[in-house]
Amino acid sequence: MIILPAEPGLPRRSAAAIVVAAGRGLRAGPPFDEPKQFRLLAGRPVLEHAVARLVESGFFATIVVVVHPDDLDRTRQLLSVYDGIDFALGGATRQQSVFAGLDRLRDAAPEVVLIHDAARPFVDRDTIGRVIAAIEPRLAALPGSAIADTLKRVDAAGRVQATVDRTGIHGAQTPQGFDFRTILAAHERAAAEGRHDFTDDTAVAEWAGCAVRLVEGSPDNVKLTYPGDFERAEARLRMIDVRTGNGYDVHQLVPGDHVTLCGVRIAHDGALSGHSDADVGLHALTDALLATCGAGDIGTHFPPTDERWRGAASHIFVRHAVSIVRENGGRICNVDVTLIAEAPKIMPHRDAMCAALAEMTGLDAGRVSVKATTNEGIGFIGRREGIAAIATASVSYGEAGPR
Repeated sequence: MIILPAEPGLPRRSAAAIVVAAGRGLRAGPPFDEPKQFRLLAGRPVLEHAVARLVESGFFATIVVVVHPDDLDRTRQLLSVYDGIDFALGGATRQQSVFAGLDRLRDAAPEVVLIHDAARPFVDRDTIGRVIAAIEPRLAALPGSAIADTLKRVDAAGRVQATVDRTGIHGAQTPQGFDFRTILAAHERAAAEGRHDFTDDTAVAEWAGCAVRLVEGSPDNVKLTYPGDFERAEARLRMIDVRTGNGYDVHQLVPGDHVTLCGVRIAHDGALSGHSDADVGLHALTDALLATCGAGDIGTHFPPTDERWRGAASHIFVRHAVSIVRENGGRICNVDVTLIAEAPKIMPHRDAMCAALAEMTGLDAGRVSVKATTNEGIGFIGRREGIAAIATASVSYGEAGPR
C-alpha cells in the first residue's frame, strides 16, 4: 500500500479510494438510456473522468470501483489502462454498494479511505488532500461549500411555504474521507441492524457515533445529474488546453523474415534493423505523445546504448509515454499513424494495428487511425531500403495545461 508523501498539512498514511458507480439512475435524460456514469463527456465516460482525477492525484495505490454486475466487463475494459484499479459488485442501495467496496479493501486495510461519486468528474487534487489531512480515527472529513442562494421550502404544488435560514448550511460533496476501520465497523453495524436507508457516507458515520469535520470543497466539484449539468460540463471541457505532438521515425530494412509495425508482426522478406524491435509506427507515436507535454523523445527515456531495451517490444515505449501524459494531467484525444513503405501491404493488417493502438492508449476505436502510403518508387523507401512512419497525437490538459 502506498504511503503518502510528506506534504504541508498532510500526515504520512496509507490511502485507498472507493468510486461508487453501481447506480442505474437515468435522470440525465434522453436520448441516453443508460446510467449517467457511462454518458460521454468530451468523448469519454463520466466514470473515467472521475477515476482519472483520483489516479492523477497520486494519493492512492488502490482504487475500488463498485459497479452493477451488468457493467463489470465494460468497466474493466474502460479502466484497463490505469494501474491500481480493483472492482466490486454493487448492491441494491448506495449504502450496500459502499459496503461492498469496503469489504473489497478488507485485506489491504488502508489507514484511510475516501469514498467518491462516479458522477463527480471534476474533483481536484487540493480537495482530496484537504480531506485526507482532516481524517482522524473517530473523525471523518466532508468537503463542502456554503450555500449562497436563498433557500425556500416548497409544497407539492410548487407554492413557497417558507424561507429557510441558510446559516450554517453547506452543500456536501465527495470524496468523503474516513479512518478505514471506523467506517468499515459502522457499515457492518448498519447491515447487522438492518439499516439500509443511508444515502450519504458521513450519515452512516454520524449514526455510529463518529464526528464529521467539514473541509473546504470546490465549486467545480459538481455532481452531474440532470441534462443541464452535462451541457455545462461539456462546455467547460471545451475550454481546455489541447496539445498536438508529431513524431517521425525510420529504420533500415535488412535480410529477415518479418517486420513489426504498430504492434503487429507481419511476414516479410526483410526485417527492420534497430536496437529494439524497430517498430517505426510505435516509435513515432511515442515521440508524438511525449511532445505534447515537453517530455523529450524516445531516446531520452530509452537510449539505444541501454542493453535493457535490446530487442524490446515497442509497446513498452508507448505505454511509458501514455503514463507520462497522464502524470501530467493529460487525456489522450486521438492518435494517427501513417506508415510509408513499398511493402508489405498494410491494409490487411490495419484493423489489428488499430486494435493494438487502442489497447495501448486506452482510446475507443474511433479515436485511432492507421494509414499507409508508398513513396512511389522514389528515394530509399522507394528502393525498399527502409520503412518510415509519421505519427500525430492530440492530448487535452485542462485549463491549466500540463503539470
